[in-house]
Amino acid sequence: MLGGRPHSREDLCYHLRSRAAHELWLVIVDASASTRRHRALTDAKGLLAQLFDDAYRQRARMVLLTASGQAPKWQVQGLKAAKNLAGWLDQLGAGGGTPLLAALTEAGHWLAVRRKRHPAEQQRLLVITDGRLKDIAGLPPLDCAGLLVDIERGPIRLGRAQELAAGLQLDYRHIDEL
Repeated sequence: MLGGRPHSREDLCYHLRSRAAHELWLVIVDASASTRRHRALTDAKGLLAQLFDDAYRQRARMVLLTASGQAPKWQVQGLKAAKNLAGWLDQLGAGGGTPLLAALTEAGHWLAVRRKRHPAEQQRLLVITDGRLKDIAGLPPLDCAGLLVDIERGPIRLGRAQELAAGLQLDYRHIDEL
C-alpha cells in the first residue's frame, strides 16, 4: 500500500497478526486425601505456580480440572492464563476420594470437542497425581501429548503413576526430577 491506499486485491484481504497456533494447557490435579501425605500437594502447588507463570508469559490458554471428593470439578476452561490463578492455587486443598479416572474421561471428551472447534490449536496435557488408584483398567484415549508428574512421596512408594503414564501414553517424571 502506498499512503494507506490499496493497489491490489491482496491489499484488501484480512491478514492475521500472528500465524502461530494458540496453545492450550490442560492441567488435571489429583487433590485426593492421599496427596496430603509427605507434603506431596504442597510441592505440587509450587510446580503449578511456576506453570501458571509460564502460561501467562506465553499467552497460553488454561484448563484446570481437579480430581477430589466424589467427582472431578472444572475450575477454569480455556481462558487465557492470568495472574489471578494464584488465588485459586492458595485455596486448593486435598481430601476425599480419587475420581482421577472420571477426570481423565471428562478431559478426553472435552479435548475432542475443543479439537473440532479449534483444529490449529496445540493442546498439551499435564496430569499431577500420586497414582494411588485401585484400578487403572479402562483408561480413556486422550490423543494429546503430555506429561504425568508423579508426586508420590514417603518410605513406601507403589509406583502406580508410572503405569498410569504408560497407559495414557504420556511422558513420566517424578516431581523430584523437575
